[in-house]
Amino acid sequence: MKSQNPVSQAGDPKSRRTYIYTIFPAASLFCLVLFFGSAFVAPDSKLTLSRWAREDSYQNSESNKCENQCRPPGSEALPEGIAVKTSDLKMRPLWGFLEDDKNSSKNLFTLPAGIKQKDLVNRLVKKFLSCGFVVMLFHYDGTVDEWKAFEWYDHVIHVSVPNQTKWWFAKRFLHPDIVAEYSYIFLWDEDLGVDHFDPRRYLSIVKKEGLEISQPALDPISEVHHQLTVRSRNLTVHRRTFKAMVNGTGCDSSSTAPPCTGWIEMMAPVFSKAAWRCVWYMVQNDLIHAWGLDKQLGYCSQGDRTKNVGVVDAEYIVHHNRPTLGGMTDKRALRYSRYKNPRLDVSKVRIQNLYHCSLLL
Repeated sequence: MKSQNPVSQAGDPKSRRTYIYTIFPAASLFCLVLFFGSAFVAPDSKLTLSRWAREDSYQNSESNKCENQCRPPGSEALPEGIAVKTSDLKMRPLWGFLEDDKNSSKNLFTLPAGIKQKDLVNRLVKKFLSCGFVVMLFHYDGTVDEWKAFEWYDHVIHVSVPNQTKWWFAKRFLHPDIVAEYSYIFLWDEDLGVDHFDPRRYLSIVKKEGLEISQPALDPISEVHHQLTVRSRNLTVHRRTFKAMVNGTGCDSSSTAPPCTGWIEMMAPVFSKAAWRCVWYMVQNDLIHAWGLDKQLGYCSQGDRTKNVGVVDAEYIVHHNRPTLGGMTDKRALRYSRYKNPRLDVSKVRIQNLYHCSLLL
């Protein structure tokens, strides 16, 4: 029996033709699939690459847009890195360099100052300068030179514009970018006694309690207008009052609105840096006596007004209630109003004005 020779079979022309006829359809089918597959895959690849390119372009444009938006208006023409957004109230020497005062507390005390109240102003300025505060006086009576008799005259900042309130001064000279260096801003009236008040101890309590907006409590011997501001002898800080108010309504533990809680009076407010940045924008250009503003301060308390707004009892002041800016006493104002309009109900007009101010703010 003869064995088959595989070499001879592969070399057979008939077998070679059969092999070619078998391979050719398979190769043709593979090329056809490859051609049509590439037709579908290529557009997807191009689309993906195009999308990536667009995303990169968008991110770059957003980055450039952010850089332009973060630059202060008017500084677009300046080289990158030369613009300075903030400033401070430090007085600079004409020659040499500014000495670094390590005792400076980085806090600002501001006060309207009339020469008729020089005794109280002198005590206030001395108290806060001794604690390293930057002090700024708003001279609403146009008198500046008469203050030169005090030893601290050259160590405080003087701004003089006649017949303007502290809110007018604050809006124009205490811009948040100017006072950004100071942790706390005191915006007090001038008719306050500080014999029992220490600024450093006060701020340590404020920081510990997390108060963004605060005021020192009023000694009971003071001229008191609201029960919430009266000092509690057995407390360090209080945030609400529980006693009945004059108009018949009461304040209890469920009260959430001022003046029961989350409220301070406008005679001696103290603002954190963050709170003041908000309050500054709330103060309108035509604001005079701030009636109604006190009830809106909770929006700037950086959170829950019932927790972040409070009255400090441990450090208290006396309100002497001296008339300033040529203001009339309540009795004179009442007589004047009745003289102009005998049927005028002064109490209703006052309430309407406060309500109107609240709506505007």
